[in-house]
Amino acid sequence: MTLLVIALVAVSTAAAGQPVPEHYYLSLGDSLAYGMQPDKAARGLPPSGFSTGYTDVVANRLRALNPKLEVVNYSCPGESTVTYVRGHCEWLTEGKKLHDPFPTTQEQAALAFLRTHKGEVSPITLTLWGNDIFPAFDTCRTLACIKTRAPKVLTAFIGRFAPIIARLRAAAPDATIVVTGPWNFDAPSLKVLAGLYGELDAAMRRAATAAGARFADVRPLFNPSVGTKARICAYSFICSADDPHPTDAGYRAYAKAILAAAGY
Repeated sequence: MTLLVIALVAVSTAAAGQPVPEHYYLSLGDSLAYGMQPDKAARGLPPSGFSTGYTDVVANRLRALNPKLEVVNYSCPGESTVTYVRGHCEWLTEGKKLHDPFPTTQEQAALAFLRTHKGEVSPITLTLWGNDIFPAFDTCRTLACIKTRAPKVLTAFIGRFAPIIARLRAAAPDATIVVTGPWNFDAPSLKVLAGLYGELDAAMRRAATAAGARFADVRPLFNPSVGTKARICAYSFICSADDPHPTDAGYRAYAKAILAAAGY
């Protein structure tokens, strides 16, 4: 595609109200942003082998709008809001590799990249919640325990999560930032935990909105009102390998939600 055609595409897209991706797409977060899948991890594939995650699907779509788009993926499997800020991501402590390595914490790397490439980064996607929420309930064996603990857990999580988005917005005031929401991979608990996931979803949405970010709601895709178990089995490895990470179809669903939220 010639430079003239690229320019015309950008102008027509902007005129239609659709955001135009900048030179860089920055993907941040945990194993979902990394594109983790259990079979690939079991084979010890290098980062390049994890190439069907939502980051890859989104990038391929964005290249239709900006063929020169480059992806910077700082995501780290096992990352939580705590390790995102302080470091010591589990994946790195095990000596494993990242798509795009950094010498500091993921947050420091992201903010430094945004400062160095002002106005050149958009969109930014962020997935962080699972490694905060699930461990907080590990010792619960009853629904009553979960309900008792939930308010404190959610408050503490949002207290860490909201400032992360705010700092991204301060570093990239004009970028399209998309935060991905939660979903429940445990079909038997869908009804009893619907309230908890609803509260988490709403709290994350409010935090994203407050920072001028967009919210990709994946719950309707992974947890539809009808046929949820079949959808969870198709969109994750929970039924085939007892692993909640998404299948290729699941990552495409994530990408669909992200692209819709971003307006691409």
